[in-house]
Amino acid sequence: MKVIQVGIGGMGNAWLRAVLESPNVEFAGFVEVSDAIAAAQVERYHLDGSRIYRTLPEALAAVDADAVINVTPPQFHKEVSLTALEAGLPVLSEKPLADTFDAALAIVEKSNQTGLLHMVAQNRRYMVDTQTLKQALATPELGPIGAATVGFFRGPHFGGFREEMPYPLIIDMSIHHFDLMRFFLERDPVSVFGRSWNPPWSWYKGDASAAVTLEFEGGIYITYSASWCSQARDTSWNADWRFECANGVVVMQDEQVYTQLTGQEPVLVTPASPPRTGQAYLLQEFYEAVTTGKPPATTCQDNLKSLAIVFDVVKSFETGEVVKSSA
Repeated sequence: MKVIQVGIGGMGNAWLRAVLESPNVEFAGFVEVSDAIAAAQVERYHLDGSRIYRTLPEALAAVDADAVINVTPPQFHKEVSLTALEAGLPVLSEKPLADTFDAALAIVEKSNQTGLLHMVAQNRRYMVDTQTLKQALATPELGPIGAATVGFFRGPHFGGFREEMPYPLIIDMSIHHFDLMRFFLERDPVSVFGRSWNPPWSWYKGDASAAVTLEFEGGIYITYSASWCSQARDTSWNADWRFECANGVVVMQDEQVYTQLTGQEPVLVTPASPPRTGQAYLLQEFYEAVTTGKPPATTCQDNLKSLAIVFDVVKSFETGEVVKSSA
């Protein structure tokens, strides 16, 4: 399968490596608006510079491709994804699905109209620690889940578009954690309520800290406390999790998973051993979906439910009210 990758700097590095290491996927071409980034990546990855174009329409007119990988900033996701789908090519897009809910709906509508796959790269579902936690939650002796607490604290200095976003934590990062909530619980949210703020030392223009309570189907509550401008003691990118179950708890901290039944000692869970993780997993799942028709887990139609949490939380921030799920 031959792909055009749109955006080869930043997160594009992860996708360049994934494709270059894949036995099933290869590059037909690239799109990059920065000449400096293009030159640097040609040297770093030994890319064919003659196949780097400034726009996706230019690349589509010049090369034969089977699919598009969209690694642009969120505000460009709609334009790139619609262009690809209208050209008859399925899309594997970086998260979030889009920068606004209306833009996301437009992508889903175009995917439905064309019958073409649009898949979102929720790579954190497919890490060793999150796969281990997912398996641990299925332990029958623990009983049903009643509630969970999630903590995420890091202080990355990305520069660029993230530092200009109105809610950088929630829109660009928390989408991962909200998607993981749906993945772990296998349920969708009913309502959300939250508050956001920006500490005086923050280097972000928009609010980089938040506290959110989410009610999921079946009366399961999750409390989420997070900051993207924390100054020390970082958590994992996948956050720290504690699930309260009828007969014990499941905890993921510092990428290790523990179970503890009531009255017993905690047990360190043997890590899962998936054959692929992260972008490599997603790329293979995308390849199989395109070539065999096997539906992937994170289609845009399903991922819209995760993205809806993001914008429901933002609405709660701005209204100060409990917001019913819009998914």
